[in-house]
Amino acid sequence: MENFFDEIKNLIPDEFDDFIKFYNQEPYKGLRVNTLKCSKEKLENLLSFPLKPTPFCREGYYYPNSIQGLGKHPLHHSGAFYIQEPSAASAVPMMGIEEGDIVLDMCSAPGGKSTQIASALKGTGLLVSNEIVKNRAAVLLSNMERMGVKNFAVMCCHPQKIAEKLPNFFDKILVDAPCSGEGMFRKDNEAKTQWSYQHTVSCAARQLEILNSAKNCLKENGVLVYSTCTYNERENEGVISKFLKENPDFEIEDSHQNFGRNTLGFAKRIFINDGGEGHFCCKLRRKSPNSGCTQPYPYRKIKNYKEIPEFYFSIFKDKPFTDNFEIIKDKVYILPYGLPNFDGLNVLRSGILLGEIKKNRIEPCHSAFMASKPEECVNAVNFSADSEEIHKFLHGEEIQVEHSLKGYTAVSVEGIVTGFGKASGGKLKNKYPKGLRNL
Repeated sequence: MENFFDEIKNLIPDEFDDFIKFYNQEPYKGLRVNTLKCSKEKLENLLSFPLKPTPFCREGYYYPNSIQGLGKHPLHHSGAFYIQEPSAASAVPMMGIEEGDIVLDMCSAPGGKSTQIASALKGTGLLVSNEIVKNRAAVLLSNMERMGVKNFAVMCCHPQKIAEKLPNFFDKILVDAPCSGEGMFRKDNEAKTQWSYQHTVSCAARQLEILNSAKNCLKENGVLVYSTCTYNERENEGVISKFLKENPDFEIEDSHQNFGRNTLGFAKRIFINDGGEGHFCCKLRRKSPNSGCTQPYPYRKIKNYKEIPEFYFSIFKDKPFTDNFEIIKDKVYILPYGLPNFDGLNVLRSGILLGEIKKNRIEPCHSAFMASKPEECVNAVNFSADSEEIHKFLHGEEIQVEHSLKGYTAVSVEGIVTGFGKASGGKLKNKYPKGLRNL
């Protein structure tokens, strides 16, 4: 660890003492409002503790270190917010996401940046989120569901495989590369014990390899943002400098963000004394055409399933999702429009899991309700965040409802859907997934 502190001192010699002062304090706690489900003003009014805006994104807040167990809060279950280290939210604003963009998040678990991208897309375009480690990809998918994302696909692939199958396809790409995690040392003792100079060198080689895969997926004039949660120059300025030397058709571009401090002209560095645990971000733009794909992509065709619309409209009103249905084995999916053919890629999920076919009937799934609003559901009940009913529901218990309520029913907290149950005889049979329940 002595070498680590020596490197910090070389990076910010005039502020090293200030860095050490912050390093010996508690880490920052932060959350980001999920604007797909909740407004900033609403969350500020609903939470019982003060929120202070961070400089890294418009939806980001610090919350008091005294607050414990926030992951069990009903509003967290509902997807109203995502618990996220404050400076980790700095990379996505640099991408300049616009509605309708086709976006790739190449290294996306557990999903903080992917769900942030989804919020910026506002249900338009397409988001492909990839994670090479299978169990981490499953966590990513769970977070995409909780945050109510509709227009997405989650993959578990090597970056080179995606580069081969989807060249010249994306408008914008984020490579939040696996790194030595120096910005996590205050929160993660394992990252601290695993640190070594050689580890940072190995990380830098892998990061450059991932960048060179990602570039092949990018359209002409497309944006590629590279980020890490580490400090050393080998994994940050060093990787970018090598990439630009090998790829002169890319250039660093001003992201017009005001947080942190500039390096390499317009890249950004964030130290602990800048209000976050530590991050590096750099916005690159491709200047040349990408010759990797010369034929139009074969998009998935919309199939005509006669039995699904009746089930769909028995639960939801006014068609809150697309009518692009697909049945795979015994599961019914609602796919986003503009989805390419993913043959040869390991896709965990595309779009919304609407239901499962069981003995000639379809039973709805948690995913569909989480992507809906109460007013889009045929049946819905609403509870306050401090109600006995919502705490029972999140514990997996049966709750009482009006006797007039029958059938599948959305359960919301403060007007935000957090799951569903089946109502009959004044009781709601709980359908909240066991793995998500508060114990």
